[in-house]
Amino acid sequence: MKRQNLKAKSLLHKTIVHILTGSIAAYKAGDLIQDLRGEGARVICVLTESAKQFITPLVLRAVSGEKVHHDFFSSETPYDVLHTSLAEEADIVLVAPASADFIARLACGMANDLASCIVLATRRPVALVPAMNDRMYTHPLTQENLKKLQKIGYHLIEPVKGHLVCGKEAIGHISDSQSILRSLQNFLQ
Repeated sequence: MKRQNLKAKSLLHKTIVHILTGSIAAYKAGDLIQDLRGEGARVICVLTESAKQFITPLVLRAVSGEKVHHDFFSSETPYDVLHTSLAEEADIVLVAPASADFIARLACGMANDLASCIVLATRRPVALVPAMNDRMYTHPLTQENLKKLQKIGYHLIEPVKGHLVCGKEAIGHISDSQSILRSLQNFLQ
């Protein structure tokens, strides 16, 4: 009889509401979702309008095994209040990738789409994973917005130096999925 490796899954019975915003880094979501599910998490994806330019709901549904949300006003939206239902269902809200625009809207308290309403409505931990051009990331306003959000308890998973779409090697590349996974495990302890 073979001995099985019965490593405990660190995110078993955890629900992660994964918000994707408009960044080319959204194409890496499949690997991240598979890693999260591999640790036992349920992953519910929410797309901003601009995120749909980079990745489709169909792809996310295939890798998450869950309905993908992107519209407040769809006829397929359940009768309950979707943004508060998802906010309460989450054990953590993960914004990966987090664009400069979305970070700025959160820092101002805006709630003009499903994704920002979920973040504003949740009382669970929120983890931001920025991904953008180095000039945007290091801009004083972006840095101020991130500090403001960290001050109220949001977690930041810093971008890394890597290949950016503009061709440079610079800060702003999204953290790899294993680093994000380890950070979420720490935030949920």
